[in-house]
Amino acid sequence: MRGSSIIQDLQGGLIVSCQAPIESPMHQPLVIVAMAEAAVNQGAIAVRLDTPAHVEAVRQKVPSPIIGLWKQQIPGFEVYITPQFDHAAAIAEAGADIIAIDATLRSRPNQETVATLITRIHAELGKLVMADVDTLESAIAAADAGADLIGTTLYGYTAATQHLKPPGFDLLSELVEKLEVPIICEGGIASTQMAKQALDLGAYAVVVGTAITGIDLQVKAYATTLKTQKTHKRLRFDA
Repeated sequence: MRGSSIIQDLQGGLIVSCQAPIESPMHQPLVIVAMAEAAVNQGAIAVRLDTPAHVEAVRQKVPSPIIGLWKQQIPGFEVYITPQFDHAAAIAEAGADIIAIDATLRSRPNQETVATLITRIHAELGKLVMADVDTLESAIAAADAGADLIGTTLYGYTAATQHLKPPGFDLLSELVEKLEVPIICEGGIASTQMAKQALDLGAYAVVVGTAITGIDLQVKAYATTLKTQKTHKRLRFDA
């Protein structure tokens, strides 16, 4: 079965999230393709991409598995990672092998639920589903709904977990212990040591984004730190 084969291919591997803020020059499909090709050339087992345009562009150049999603801000709702079936359909048509969805317990438009979304993606699109969760409760619900993979992606990014900081190693350990579904560690992995720790804790695979492809956030962090240090020095010498 092709779906089973794709999941097996991910085991123990690195998935690189090739994304960029929409306002960044890095958001161009050509740049995202270059990121994805470079990642796969150096050993990434799969890539994770946002928007149909990026999935379609990368699909033409990269044969490795693509986890696709479409971030959408919908007024009145907090879910934003592939929140509705039509978004999933567009990602599937663009060529993704796996559709990542927001699988938190938050409400979504048109009375869709995680369960109905997963069921339709399987039945109508014939695609695997990666459920991005924030808590054990949402992970259990996603597993019961038939999710093929579960990611710790939204740990620290919802109202229920905003006091927590990724990576969610505690959540990862809980999910590995309580669920049979392969668990993907995603969010906050900033070093090779942290990636190894995730696998040691039982992660099926590890997603790394900002630490590898997040030039905008990385440069901003460095620049901000150095600017702050420069200000402190100036104040010290002016005193």
